[in-house]
Amino acid sequence: MSHYQSDSTQVDVLPVPEVASIKELKDHPVTNIIGNLQDGVKTRSLVDNTCLYTCIKDSGVLDDCSCSCFISQVEPKNVEMALNDNNWIEAMQKELAQFDKLKVWNLVDLPKGAYPIGTKWVFKCKKDDRGVVVRNKARLVVQGFNQQEGIDYTEVYAPVARLEAIRLFLAFASFKGFKVFQVDVKSMFLYGKVKEEVYVCQPPGFEDPLNPNMVFKLDKALYGLHQAPRAWYETLSTHLLANDFVRGKIDSTLFIKKSGGDYLLVQIYVDDIIFGSTNKGLCKDFEGVMNSKFEMSAMGELSFFLGLQVNQKEDGFFIHQSKYVKDILSRFKMADCIPYDTPIPVNHKLNSDPDGKDVDCRLYRAMIGSLMYLTASRPDIMFAVCICSRFQAKPKESHSIAVKRIVRYLKGKQRLGLWYPHGSNFDFNAYTDSDFGGCYLDRKSTTGGCQFLGNRLVSWQCKKQTTVSISTCEAEYIAAVSCCSQILWIQQQLRDYGLNFTRTPMLCR
Repeated sequence: MSHYQSDSTQVDVLPVPEVASIKELKDHPVTNIIGNLQDGVKTRSLVDNTCLYTCIKDSGVLDDCSCSCFISQVEPKNVEMALNDNNWIEAMQKELAQFDKLKVWNLVDLPKGAYPIGTKWVFKCKKDDRGVVVRNKARLVVQGFNQQEGIDYTEVYAPVARLEAIRLFLAFASFKGFKVFQVDVKSMFLYGKVKEEVYVCQPPGFEDPLNPNMVFKLDKALYGLHQAPRAWYETLSTHLLANDFVRGKIDSTLFIKKSGGDYLLVQIYVDDIIFGSTNKGLCKDFEGVMNSKFEMSAMGELSFFLGLQVNQKEDGFFIHQSKYVKDILSRFKMADCIPYDTPIPVNHKLNSDPDGKDVDCRLYRAMIGSLMYLTASRPDIMFAVCICSRFQAKPKESHSIAVKRIVRYLKGKQRLGLWYPHGSNFDFNAYTDSDFGGCYLDRKSTTGGCQFLGNRLVSWQCKKQTTVSISTCEAEYIAAVSCCSQILWIQQQLRDYGLNFTRTPMLCR
């Protein structure tokens, strides 16, 4: 042993061995290996948790945290990321298995002169009305923007229900006092027949190794095709009409079936279907009719539809968008803002503000777009959103403050909504009003109106008039004409429900 000595300390230094010792490892005994040797090495993310999931579910302790163990919480940005996660691989395999089951396509050689359309995977974590991820959905879509009109598609129009029609449906259900149910068609576009010759590329990550240059010829529609919505509507409507349903004369997305004194109402919004009947037996018959042709996922009583949350209580329906309000507050980072009591001041005096400071127009338009959809159940912000939407071309700081005031108002009024009580009267009344030269940009007036069925608010409007009124009388007359057109539409719509309103009082202020 050698040492180094200084005036104050003494440190012992050990010599380093010239050759490092080598530890020999032997092979792990095969008898100690657990599981099948042919399965290979598996990481924890690749282990099948089906048995554990079944045990937890049967024991009755399954909660949101337990579900998150078996569902991916992250949406992959591309197919390469998805192929590294067993949960998303399983979701993609389910999508392709559905294609084979419904005989959507056939693998063929690309004809000379034809061009295939690209395909892309779209990944989405499906959430319930509480915001909890309940399912991983992988959708194979076609890049329809590469389609050529007249070659790959011709007619593409497909009817879609208006939000007023949905509210009329719920108002009528509350008046009659029956429950409304919801069903969802699995991969509904795959049922629509394609009349044109359309060729698509093989799915990314799932190419045929023996025939990598071949393409798929579509026999049925895929998501992303221009003609897919129309093909699905034709398939569904044909099936319903063949089972004694009658299509609405005004709303072609409403189907009615009468049986004696009872009737069954079905409202369609693309692949989302709501239905209700005064006779529960007809609801069971409708489920059988749909299951005879389509693969359905029964969702029970209606609770979440097109962003609308519907609470079906014993004394009525409560329609609100509290979840959507929370999403708006979170998206624009205003969850901790101080709430306001009103969405807009009485004398707002908003104008173009040419000397004001410019703001991000994309953010401003995003906020306006989000608030406009919220007006589906919030008439209290309709006027304020209408005013702020006029400045989307060149928004200024004053306009941004006005929009943020609306969001701050929502912060304190998140649970406001529409109440449709059971069994009350169903009289049709309408109200209309107008200001005079209220717009500071061009001095045009603003029309406002609302329509009630009993004490159920089913429709409302707020829009700037197209012409400049020279008197308050003219502004009120234009507002009355606009309200009258809405009355006529509602009257025609209610005739499909068996209600005939020949005289509707319209009150003009």
